[in-house]
Parts: sequence; structure tokens; C-alpha cells
Amino acid sequence: MPTLYEQIQSNKRRSAILIGLVLGLVIGVVGLYSYAVRGDFFLPIVAAIIAIPSSLIGYYSGDKIALASNRAKEVPRDEMLELHRIVENLAITAGVPKPAVYYINSGALNAFATGRDPEHASIAVTSGLLEKLDRSELEGVLAHELSHVKNYDIRFATLIAIFVGFLVILSDIFMRATLWGGLRGRNNRGNSGAGAVLAIVGLVLLIVSPIIAKLIQLAISRQREFLADSAGALLTRYPEGLASALEKISQGPPLASAGNATAHLFIANPFKKKSFSHLFATHPPVEERVKRLRSIA
Repeated sequence: MPTLYEQIQSNKRRSAILIGLVLGLVIGVVGLYSYAVRGDFFLPIVAAIIAIPSSLIGYYSGDKIALASNRAKEVPRDEMLELHRIVENLAITAGVPKPAVYYINSGALNAFATGRDPEHASIAVTSGLLEKLDRSELEGVLAHELSHVKNYDIRFATLIAIFVGFLVILSDIFMRATLWGGLRGRNNRGNSGAGAVLAIVGLVLLIVSPIIAKLIQLAISRQREFLADSAGALLTRYPEGLASALEKISQGPPLASAGNATAHLFIANPFKKKSFSHLFATHPPVEERVKRLRSIA
């Protein structure tokens, strides 16, 4: 049975390999489609010119956007000293810099971590979480979020969101190019049969690829939630604290400020709705998470 540390390292490797394979496939499809329709690689270049600046903005400012979209306000140390002390103590134990602490004025019970690395991380908690959880439960939640920080899950979440956004941009560009220009270029030079087939195949894959990428994002996010639960329990040495917190969180009201773009960042589904398919769930079932935590000796 692999140790927690081995699982974390294995998960990082599998995630990187998976992203690389999908990205390679998409680049190949983009090139195939462009070459079949136009006889050149102009469209991928246009897509890159559009997507790269927005990706860089997302990478360096994604945490600020996530915090602002959820109406999180940074909390001075003297206003919530106990919260800062808990975060500080856990950060020391985890061996990471203390993240910035943010507060969301909402009766919902939830929290999330964001940032591109441990040196630029933030943790946000709701007022409902602070009011309803006891100290051991709050420590469990914060340890879970710090585990995301330590394991660079926050960077991965940012990168995968950018990746999905890039695919959406590509699909949109190629759809518009096809609608405006039709099957031109090489097809008009006598290679219409093969060119049309390649173009159709490429177009279908480009339409489907954002959906596939989104499913990959959700699947990996769910796996990382399990790992952060285990790592958080290891950090506090008290799995019951997080297990009990998750049960309370699952019974709380939805978070009004949450949106689809940031839902996967939270410790639990902020919408409180059951997905029609497990494939489209942003989080693993709370019951399964609690069961796993309580099975930890």
C-alpha cells in the first residue's frame, strides 16, 4: 500500500502526464484541421496570439480574480487574531509560508485556497464556517486547504482552468473560421475529398475537446480532494476534526457568491445541488470523504 507522500507524488506525475497528452492531442488536431482547410498553420498561430496573453493574466492574477469574484476581503491580524494564529501554526507545521487570510461574509460553511505557489497563496473562509465549527473542526478545514497549498494543487487548479479556457478559445476560433470561410484552401486545389474528411474530423475533435478537458479537470480535482483530506488529517493528527467539519458543511446553505469558474476551489460543493452525473461533480461525495477519514487509524 503506497504511503500518502507516494500517492501525492504519483498524483502530481499522472496529472502532468495527462495534461501533456491532451495538450499534444489538441495541438495535433489544430494543426491537422488548419492544414486540411487552409493549407497552412495560420489559425493555430492566431489562436496562440489570443490565448497566451489571457493565460498569463490568468496565471498571475487568477487568485485575485477568484477572491474578488467571491467577495472575499483580506482580514487584518488584529481583527481575527485566533484565525490568524491557527493558520500560522498549521503553516509552520506544514513547512510553508503563512498564506494571506481572507473572509467571506456569508452564512454558508465553506473555504478555499488559491494562488500560483505557496509564496503567493491565500485562504478564504466564510463567516458561517467560523461561527458553526469548533476549533478542531476549523483546524481540520484549514489543514485541508494548506495541504492544497503545500502540494501545489492551487497552481494545478489555475493551470487546468487556463488550459480549459484555451481549448474553448481554440474551438470558437475554428468554428468561426469554418462558418466564415468554409472548406477552402487545399480543398479548392483538388484535394476536396481527403481535405473535407480531415477538416470534419478536426472540427469534431475541437468541439469535443473542451468537454473532455472539463471532465479531466473535475476527475483530477476530485482525486486531489481525497489527497488533501488525508494530508490535512496527517497535519492535525486528528482526522475526526475534518470529518465532523465536512458533515456540518454539507448541511449548510449554498454560497451565493460562488460561480462555476471557482466552484472546484472550495472544500465542498458551494451550490449544494446533486449533479445529474458523477462525471460532472466538482467534489467527491461527502459521505465517502468522511468514511475515508474515519478509516484512518
